[in-house]
Amino acid sequence: MNNFFTTYKTELIETLIVFIIFLALRFLIQAIVRKIGRKSSINDARINLINRYVTVTLLLVVLLIEAFIFGAQPGELSLVFSSVFAVIGIGLFAIWSILSNITSGVIMFFSFPYKVGDKIEIHDKDFPIEAIIEDIRAFQLHLRMDNGDLVTYPNNLILQKAVTLVKKDAIDDDSDAL
Repeated sequence: MNNFFTTYKTELIETLIVFIIFLALRFLIQAIVRKIGRKSSINDARINLINRYVTVTLLLVVLLIEAFIFGAQPGELSLVFSSVFAVIGIGLFAIWSILSNITSGVIMFFSFPYKVGDKIEIHDKDFPIEAIIEDIRAFQLHLRMDNGDLVTYPNNLILQKAVTLVKKDAIDDDSDAL
């Protein structure tokens, strides 16, 4: 066991440094995301979801750096990654709409002008919707119609359609009337 530590002493020290940088970057980015989320009045569930995406992305970058630290050659890694991405690409092509909704959810976190509680109108020629935003999730919006029906609307479609704000924070206005 001592032979292991003496042989890989430099690599273990570099790994510790990378791990400390990973934790610091993760903390910093998550603090920024939380600040943006709170400033934009985004609920905690969405903030936590974006923070999970950040953690997974940073972890994948750290694993790549660790491979180089322990002596992997770029040619070896490119062969592994091209093979893995080919298999993943074929699998992900089948679920492209799910990835599209997740990507749209991340975009909506940073730039969606409507919040939970707002009443919006979605201008869709086949199925126009006027409803209150009840929840914004990773894959879809939960919209409550005036008749009480719950409509789930995919995130990627909400970014493709024209949307009008009918009433800001309609939930609070309705509860005040009671």
